[in-house]
Amino acid sequence: MRFGIIGTNWITERFIKGAFETEQFALTAVYSRTEEKGREFAAQYNQPEVFTDLQEMLEKGSLDAVYIASPNSLHAEQAILCMNHGKHILCEKPMASNAREVREMIAAAEKNNVVLMEALKSTLMPNFKVIQENLFKLGPIRRYFAGYCQYSSRYDAYKEGKVLNAFNPQFSNGSLMDLGIYCIYPMVTLFGKPDLVKATGVMLASGVDGEGSLIMRYPDMEGVVMHSKISNSYLPAEIQGELGTMVIDKINQPYDVKIHYRDGNVEDLTKPQIHEPMYYEALEFIDMIKCSDRDSKINSHANSLAVAEVMDEARRQMGLRFAADEV
Repeated sequence: MRFGIIGTNWITERFIKGAFETEQFALTAVYSRTEEKGREFAAQYNQPEVFTDLQEMLEKGSLDAVYIASPNSLHAEQAILCMNHGKHILCEKPMASNAREVREMIAAAEKNNVVLMEALKSTLMPNFKVIQENLFKLGPIRRYFAGYCQYSSRYDAYKEGKVLNAFNPQFSNGSLMDLGIYCIYPMVTLFGKPDLVKATGVMLASGVDGEGSLIMRYPDMEGVVMHSKISNSYLPAEIQGELGTMVIDKINQPYDVKIHYRDGNVEDLTKPQIHEPMYYEALEFIDMIKCSDRDSKINSHANSLAVAEVMDEARRQMGLRFAADEV
């Protein structure tokens, strides 16, 4: 499968590493805003074509699909342009700045009969399937708890007066969009969209959230999420049921899954993972294209839209707005 990439950062390098493990991936085109950076990046990968004009890459490049890892605020515009040229799209999380843009992207995918999938790795990793297959053992589920709090190296620069992309609302960034989504997406995948969202957060002077918390209501359970780019947490995730509690080491990258039963017994459900974390999303995406499927059963259009709607409501309550919201 011939891929073009948009974005030449560390996450792109990790995706390419995982995608090469599928043995079905070929990097044939690189888009960068500057030719120098594009060529420097391409030099690592057997010299794919380098473009500084996206339209030109889509018209002249040899590619079937595009992996997008540009700033969040550019995802929708770039993805829709690519899909209108018949390219399949694997778009880094969050798929877009808001739910309106996600709807526009889904409409473009359907119009052009191409695959559109959000690149949220954790829900496609082997131990997430373990979670799904063993929920019944917990009995009636009463609470989902997940946190992703990781002090950002860019926060030190921010405190020195340098507002990098990670803390710039022009790029639809902040803690919720960057880290909170890793907690919300698995919850929606497992339990659907919540009926009620309550959110708070700590806003930074630049106009984005540094950290926050959400409580979400379902008919018979609740979801609790905390996220932060200005502090660390070392707590595992939990899914609490009346018969036992499932403990997951990291909701953003699950490697270890156990059930602690009320009688004191512990069942280790962990499956070994032999591939790079982003291998699994690349394989899912490529397999969909080969099988003429247009929507993932896990990272589905419906799940991506529901997550975007939850985050829109959380941002509304926090008073967090992006330039993309004003369109």
